[in-house]
Amino acid sequence: MTSPSDESTGRLIAQATEDISTLIRAEMQLAKDDLAQAGKRVGVGAGLFGAAGVIALYGLGVLISAAVLGLANVTDPWLAALIVAVVLFAVAGVAALVGKRNVTKVTQAPAARVESVQADVAAAKGDHP
Repeated sequence: MTSPSDESTGRLIAQATEDISTLIRAEMQLAKDDLAQAGKRVGVGAGLFGAAGVIALYGLGVLISAAVLGLANVTDPWLAALIVAVVLFAVAGVAALVGKRNVTKVTQAPAARVESVQADVAAAKGDHP
């Protein structure tokens, strides 16, 4: 093998380019491997969150049943179930109204942003309203 001082400039540049290309390919492969591993972790985590949500939903059902059974000690069982159902529907209605208000605010924000961008474009063109 020849020493670097004996190599031509063109050959040294070609070797440097090849080494850089190899290094970039290796770094890209490492990045892909890291992303694949992170994706697997995210998938497992999302699955566990889903399982936790389902189990919590079952727990909520048991809690609601306990409320019905508790009220059934002081009223008729059908009346206890009706009272709990009315309370649940009231809570659902309040949640729906709050959710609707939040969604309405979100749809108004992009409209304001579009108007702002249109004003910026008009100003950039030199058009003054």
